[in-house]
Amino acid sequence: MKKYILGILTTTLALGALSVGVNSCKKEEPTVAKITVRDTANALVVGAEVILYGVSTTTPPQPVTRIDTAYTNSSGVATFDYTDDFQLGQAGFAVLNIDATQGTLFGQGTIKINEEEENVETVFIQP
Repeated sequence: MKKYILGILTTTLALGALSVGVNSCKKEEPTVAKITVRDTANALVVGAEVILYGVSTTTPPQPVTRIDTAYTNSSGVATFDYTDDFQLGQAGFAVLNIDATQGTLFGQGTIKINEEEENVETVFIQP
């Protein structure tokens, strides 16, 4: 009888430890930046070049290590996926500057990238 109770207790403890281990695994959600580009008439701009880049906050300034480029799609949106760059447990991700151009039109902005979220910003370009 003692062996039987000990076997049940051991099995119960093992299953409990397994369920704690399974529940502690957190699936990483996508970390994405979506930049919408519009012109002065508020129309969506297709094919605009969008550059996201960081700026050094150290003294003396260090070279910029993050510069990413994408082009707006038929909906006027440029998408940047930072999922692979973000590490679970990391506090914050980045604040990036935005440059958007198409021909002679140009606009600027900033976007704060929050981890595991879809981050959106709109930039207006003008001559």
